Amino acid sequence: MICDHMNEDHADAVLAYAHTLAGRTDAASAHLTGFDPTGMDLAIQTEAGPAAVRIAFDHELQDADDARDTLIALARGQASG
Repeated sequence: MICDHMNEDHADAVLAYAHTLAGRTDAASAHLTGFDPTGMDLAIQTEAGPAAVRIAFDHELQDADDARDTLIALARGQASG
């Protein structure tokens, strides 16, 4: 559910996560493929081809509100914990 929402409504943020948090400035696109209390997985597309990226959170998420707040903080470039 989180993956679908992020990919459909916040694709720009998902790409920004790849660029800033994963350091993959070569990503032309990014798609959230997995999400759990310790991090998120992205599939990115680069000029060299597809790649998988894991972004770890700085704390273990406790609930849906924590997940939402953390994703917003990450999109704003703030610490998430």
